[in-house]
Amino acid sequence: MITAEELLKLLPSLAKDEHNECKEAKQDFAFEKAAEYCAAIANEGGGRLYLGITDKIPRRIVGTHAFHDLDRLKLTLVQKLHLRIEIQELNPPDGRVLIFHIPSRPVGRPIECNGAYFMRAGGSLIPMTPDKLKHIFAETEPDFSKQICPRATIHDLDSEAIEKFRSMWRRKSGNELLAVLPPTQLLSDAELIYDEKITYAALILLGKNQALRSHLPQAEFIFEYRFDEKPGPAHQRIEFTKGFFLYFDELWQTISLRNDKQHFQDGFLIFDVPTFNEKVVREAVLNAISHRDYRSTQSVFLRQFPRKIELQSPGGFPEGVTPETILWKQHPRNRLITEVFLKCGLVERSGQGANLIFTEMICQGKALPSFEHTDNTQVFLSLHGDIQDPNFLRFLEKIGQERLRSFPIEDLLVLDLIQRDERIDPKWQTNIKRLIEGGIIEKYSRGRGVRYIFSRRYYNFIGKSGTYTRKRGLDRETNKELLRRHISDHTKTGSRLQELMQVLPMLSRAQVQNLVQELKIQGFIYNKGTTRSALWYPDPIASK
Repeated sequence: MITAEELLKLLPSLAKDEHNECKEAKQDFAFEKAAEYCAAIANEGGGRLYLGITDKIPRRIVGTHAFHDLDRLKLTLVQKLHLRIEIQELNPPDGRVLIFHIPSRPVGRPIECNGAYFMRAGGSLIPMTPDKLKHIFAETEPDFSKQICPRATIHDLDSEAIEKFRSMWRRKSGNELLAVLPPTQLLSDAELIYDEKITYAALILLGKNQALRSHLPQAEFIFEYRFDEKPGPAHQRIEFTKGFFLYFDELWQTISLRNDKQHFQDGFLIFDVPTFNEKVVREAVLNAISHRDYRSTQSVFLRQFPRKIELQSPGGFPEGVTPETILWKQHPRNRLITEVFLKCGLVERSGQGANLIFTEMICQGKALPSFEHTDNTQVFLSLHGDIQDPNFLRFLEKIGQERLRSFPIEDLLVLDLIQRDERIDPKWQTNIKRLIEGGIIEKYSRGRGVRYIFSRRYYNFIGKSGTYTRKRGLDRETNKELLRRHISDHTKTGSRLQELMQVLPMLSRAQVQNLVQELKIQGFIYNKGTTRSALWYPDPIASK
C-alpha cells in the first residue's frame, strides 16, 4: 500500500510497463475490463492498475467515480480470477484514485479471464502467444532427476562413488556425523533415495557402469580429442558410462594432459596462462550434467581441440533462458542434481555457473563463451583458449585479479566491450561511472557520440601513449584546423559535409557539423547551397 503523498512523488516517474497501467476512468470503468487488466498484469509478474490517472504521459490525476463498493468489487474479482487483489482508495487534492495491487500469477498457471489468457501490448490487451503460454506451463515441469527409476536398486550404486560423495559433503558441511551414517541413511538424507527406491539423480551421480547401461544409457559422457576440425574419427575417444562422481576428476585430468601454457611478459617477469581454465571447464561440465534433458536419447559430448573446447548438451536451454539472459536468469532443469552439487561444494550458489565462466574468461583476456550453434535440441558451448590481447591481460594483472573478481559481472562485460571497441548498452551507466571513478576507463566525447576508452594509464602502461592520443581524439581547435585545411585544399570544387566527416572519422555527424558552424561564425568559411548538397569554401578575406 502507498500513501497519497507517495503517489504524488511517484507520479512523474510512473511509466507504462508490464507492472503498471493507468486509466482515466473519470466517470466509470467496466468491471470486465478491470478484470482483464488485472489478469494481464498478474500474468506478467504482478503490479498495479491505477484508475483516475491519465493514460498519457505526463501523468496527471483527474479523479474517478468508478467502483464505490470496494468490498463487493474485491469479492467479485476473487470469484472470477481466483486471485486475491487488494484495492486501495486515495483522495489526493486533484481527485479520487483507485489502486489495484495485483500479485503475480501462481507458478505454472496463467490467469484466465473471459475465456482468454491476456497479456498487454502497449495500452491494449491481447491473448497471450503460444510461446508465452508454453513457458508458463513449463514452469511446473517435474524434476526428472528426482523421479524414481523403477527397476533400479541400491545394488546399482557404486560404493566408491558413495564414499566420495560422503567425503565431499562432510568436508563442505563440517558435519562429522556424516562419516558414520550407513550408506542408505546418507543417501536418504540427501534425498537421493526414498524408502530404498533409487532416484535418477542417484543413478546419474553414483551408478555403476552396468546399471547406467541398463537403466539410463543416455547418461554417458563422451570425451573426444581432435587435432583439427576435419570430419572423421577422433584421435582419442573415451566413453564415461558410470556415475559422475567416478569420472569427474578423471575427465579433467584427461583434458589437462593437452592443456598447454601461453606465455606473456610483464617487464622482466614471464607469466604462464593455461589455455583452458580448470574452473571454467569444470563449471561448464557441471552445468551440462545438471541442466541437460535426460529424456533425450543423446549423450553429452566434450570435444577438445588444441585451442578450443566444445561442449554439446542435449535439450536446449531451459524455458526462459537465452544466450542473452543466461547471466541473469536461472531455471535448473534437474534441481536435485544441482542441490547435491551444492552440498558437495562443487558449485557455490545455484545458477551462478555462467557468471563464473564469463568472469574467468574475461579476467584471462580470452573471448567470451559462445553459444552460436545452440537450438531447441541442444546447448552448444564453445570455449576459446587463446589470449586475445596480451596487453589487455597485462593491464588486468595490474588492476589485480583478486580485485577484478570482486567486480560485478557487468563491470567486466563493459571492460570486454571496450577492449573489443564495441557499443556499450546504456543500462550499464552505473557500471561505467564506477569504472571511470576508478580510473580504469574514460569518456571521450559527448552527446549522441559518447564513447569510452581505457584510461591514459592503460596506454602509458603498455607503451602506446600515441594510441591513446589518437583514440581520445584531437582537441577542438586542432580538429577545426584540419577541417579548415581540407576546405582550403578544395577551393575550386568545394567540400561536402560527407567529405569533412572523413577528415574526422572519430566524430559523429553532429559533432562535425558543430565544428563547421563555428568556423562559419568565425568567418573562416562560407557555404553555397543547403542541406546535404551544401558546399563549403574558404572565405577569401580570412585566407589573406
